[in-house]
Amino acid sequence: MELKGTKIMVVGLARTGVAVTRFLAERGAEVTVTDMREERDLAEALAELADLEINYELGRHVPQSFLMADLIVVSPGVPMDIKPLEMARAQGRRVVSEVELASWFIDAPMVAITGTNGKTTTTTLTGTIFKACGFDTFVGGNIGNPLIELAASGERVERVVVELSSFQLEGVEKFRPNVAVLLNLTEDHLDRYANFQEYIDAKLRIFENQTAEDFAVLNIDDPLVAECAARIKARIFPMSRLKELDEGIFYRDGFITFAHSGKVFRFATADFKLRGVHNLDNIMASLAATLLLRAEGDCAYQAVKSFKGLPHRMEFVATHNGVAWYEDSKGTNVGSVVKSLESFESGITLIAGGKDKGGSYAPLAPLVRERVGHLILIGEAKARMNEALGDLTETHLAESLEEAVAIASKVTTPGHVVLFSPACSSFDMFKNYEERAERFKTLVHGLAAKGDA
Repeated sequence: MELKGTKIMVVGLARTGVAVTRFLAERGAEVTVTDMREERDLAEALAELADLEINYELGRHVPQSFLMADLIVVSPGVPMDIKPLEMARAQGRRVVSEVELASWFIDAPMVAITGTNGKTTTTTLTGTIFKACGFDTFVGGNIGNPLIELAASGERVERVVVELSSFQLEGVEKFRPNVAVLLNLTEDHLDRYANFQEYIDAKLRIFENQTAEDFAVLNIDDPLVAECAARIKARIFPMSRLKELDEGIFYRDGFITFAHSGKVFRFATADFKLRGVHNLDNIMASLAATLLLRAEGDCAYQAVKSFKGLPHRMEFVATHNGVAWYEDSKGTNVGSVVKSLESFESGITLIAGGKDKGGSYAPLAPLVRERVGHLILIGEAKARMNEALGDLTETHLAESLEEAVAIASKVTTPGHVVLFSPACSSFDMFKNYEERAERFKTLVHGLAAKGDA
């Protein structure tokens, strides 16, 4: 698309919006930025763009401006169903996500990864494998750097790995990854979507423009994912922890086997630093994606063996008085917490709660009943979580994370674990899940100093 002189509106001025705005303005587009926040709340973003000629409409959305734009680029945090966008689409305006825009200016082979849980670990590991195998690789999207930053840099890379949220996928038109990965599907973001099917449909847009020349890596152990295969035009490459496959990637008896077009690799898992059944899925997805795009088996295996995982995802914090404390602040939905609880047999003190995302907490019930000795609930969601789970084990309601940690330190006995895995977003009490995680770790480390643990 020719950008010079094109009238383009950018909706939302968080990090992605800033990157998109700079990219467009530096290429001669006539850019208008709109954000419902006021100028005083956007001072940092505005300072980053101060050297550019941009029209701002802040504290409001002006419907007429949407209708005058040749192209509208929507940041991931902005719902696609706000009224000005619906009006613009009805009038034939082109509305896309940042990922769609960026893809127009990138021609390197691409792996795109989505799913409710495991995206960030899988994306990071996939990039790590490519780099270990000698490919110049960009890793970004919903993790770290927006994809538009690669387009803006003009850098020539050999592989692109991009994590995609359902929000980013809502605005794709022609986006077409060489390998698209769907890890799993569980209820999430029902505070944004009318129902679970809308969320699923958004996720499936990752496959929308693929052809028979591309690959779709599907976790067929997840029945909802397996059902999607009939709707996909790409070559299905299945992955499974439960079934042996003639073609695909699977786990059995301590080995991961990759089989494709007569080529077979076997990888022993005993020396992997990344533990847990959910991480076997993430590892298989990463190996499948990289090997399908011509990474070598030996270097891929060495990269997996040395990979230690990510902060804020089942991160060991400390042991105090025989109690192990784990921080899982990135566990922002029920499906993620199910995987985390499955990592421990019993004796868990679970701290959960935060901003309610509208989904059911029922999938947690069997594991809470069987493995959680103490449940400590915080945040906006604590009343609804207590209603769903409070009768299943000894349950405490806390007014703050500080109080929750103090309760956990008193009720958890040596040999057991405290797991902070919220099943909710952080925005009722914290800026983001990283801030929430750091607060938790600070509190845990402070227990020893106070003599409380």
